[in-house]
Amino acid sequence: MEYSFKGKIIVVTGAGQGIGNELCRQLDRLGAKVIAVSRSPAPLEELKRDCSSVEIIQVDLSDWSATRAALGALEKIDGLVNNAGIAIIKPFAELTEEDFDRTFNVNVKAAFNVAQILAPKMGPGGSIVNVSSLAALKAFEGHSAYSASKAAIDGLTKSLALELGPRQIRANSVNPTVILTRMGRDNWSDPAKAGPLLAKIPLRRFGEVPEVVETIVYLLSDRSSFLNGHCLPLEGGFLAGN
Repeated sequence: MEYSFKGKIIVVTGAGQGIGNELCRQLDRLGAKVIAVSRSPAPLEELKRDCSSVEIIQVDLSDWSATRAALGALEKIDGLVNNAGIAIIKPFAELTEEDFDRTFNVNVKAAFNVAQILAPKMGPGGSIVNVSSLAALKAFEGHSAYSASKAAIDGLTKSLALELGPRQIRANSVNPTVILTRMGRDNWSDPAKAGPLLAKIPLRRFGEVPEVVETIVYLLSDRSSFLNGHCLPLEGGFLAGN
């Protein structure tokens, strides 16, 4: 399936590494004008060196006012990918107020803020894709704050679909299980840790970054023009047997 994003302006948050970084590169290859947002300047500068047409914005999205100042000047966009997020994985009893606040400030409040800033700059055909998690749909040990934040993202996705739909702007989320980014490989390289989860995935493997990127590209594109308000699990069949 061939895509063309020529003339489209797409904002991607969390563009410094992993899924967000590779998504920016793929959208650039497909002809989009990409606006890459991250709090980390060095990865943004590397992305700019590799993809000269990508516009970069360095801002800490957990800072509400700074985010509004940084993104408010954008005049028109066609797509938004709320990808920025953090994962603080601890037993429920060990999570602190700071852990909870950091998780929700980045995973939920920042996504809400960015969407509220940018949705008015979208016209008919606009698409918002929120990067959620399988942990929004299924409980995992040590994920209570993270799971709650991603469940909130799914709720936000459905609300945006309802409220923006009459303007012909769609909102969907993707809900991956473990994806083998560099961090994912580091965290799940131990067979003793990975084995029990892999045993519940019928495909007996974790996801790869391009598999998430291609799904997001599809949801941004006109090929998915009647998909709205969905939370799409990317989990190799995990939910089919659980």
